[in-house]
Amino acid sequence: MIVYLDNSSTTKPRDEVVDEMCNMLKFEYGNPSSLHRMGLEVEKRLEHSRKIISDFINCEKDEIFFTAGGTESNNISVQGLLNKNIKRGNHIITTKYEHSSVLNIIKYYENKGLKVTYLDLDEYGMINLEQLENSISESTILVAIMMVNNEIGTILPINNISKTVKSKNRNTKIHVDGIQAFGKLDIDVNKLNIDTFSFSSHKIHGPKGVGGLYVKKDILLEPIIYGGNQERGIRSGTENTPGIVGLGKAVEILSEKQKKESDYIRKVKDYFVKKLIDTVDGIKINSLLDERCAPHILNVSFNGVRGEVLLHYLEDNGIYVSTASACSSHGKKKSHVLAAIGLNEEEIEGAIRFSFSNNNTLEEINYAIEKIQQSVRDIRRITMR
Repeated sequence: MIVYLDNSSTTKPRDEVVDEMCNMLKFEYGNPSSLHRMGLEVEKRLEHSRKIISDFINCEKDEIFFTAGGTESNNISVQGLLNKNIKRGNHIITTKYEHSSVLNIIKYYENKGLKVTYLDLDEYGMINLEQLENSISESTILVAIMMVNNEIGTILPINNISKTVKSKNRNTKIHVDGIQAFGKLDIDVNKLNIDTFSFSSHKIHGPKGVGGLYVKKDILLEPIIYGGNQERGIRSGTENTPGIVGLGKAVEILSEKQKKESDYIRKVKDYFVKKLIDTVDGIKINSLLDERCAPHILNVSFNGVRGEVLLHYLEDNGIYVSTASACSSHGKKKSHVLAAIGLNEEEIEGAIRFSFSNNNTLEEINYAIEKIQQSVRDIRRITMR
């Protein structure tokens, strides 16, 4: 049996998405910038996808820009906002557990002389709004913060964060990394009162290599990619039209199924947690188990077990999980996310991220729990001799 529990890293594209993309590759392969009929027809498909996504998060169609993925969306937004506003101030606020595609940008600008405040986190990854408020000054040009943490699933209160920021300094821009939230939570960017919001296709059963960025009307970004001024100059380069149409199809399906699928995913996760707690001793649940955590993410530390070893034991049984963010899992450093919420070295080394989708069945969960129990027992027997 194959049990895929690494859906935070990437998801399996839906059949309908693959069919749409194949049609684009075979028949509608024109360049949307071309003036002939084939180009114009492809441009219509691109704009239809833009409309689907704008309706999904409640914004205007022209506030959606297509990119090559979540990392590029975060780069375009964070660098674009900083470069555009750097004459007005020199201070950035973020958290200690942002995704590397945000954190590494900010570290780059910090090395260039900008001041950075890294907000503290409690044991479950929640920030202190009072610390945020006290950190904001006239020189604060950007607050960059994720909506859902990619390793432990904590949902940050973006509404309260934006109210705090804008009431203290209305000129401070807010970028939200929404990559793990998009398609899992109900998102209304107007109600959130934020300036930019990034999302990615392959996290929602769409194709890899395409993503998007919401940019609030009248917000100006300094481009970091120059070329033929596609995407109204925000992201030059010929658009990945099969990917964009695939993304649009994935969002179209989510528009009808998100609530039902999210409820099902949370049910599967809750079932998994109960079985795991009842079956395996010596574990520490690092994720919240209520509505403050995204429905699809669960992080668990196994005492006396190295996460990487357990990952390969499970892989041998057809079960696929993760030890950290897939975007940084090839590095030698331990999880900065788990360190930021105060886990000790043993707990970090023993951590596994399980992430679920609507494709997972209870039969798969039962099989996974059985193999986890066996694998943990065998590893502990070897390591504790």
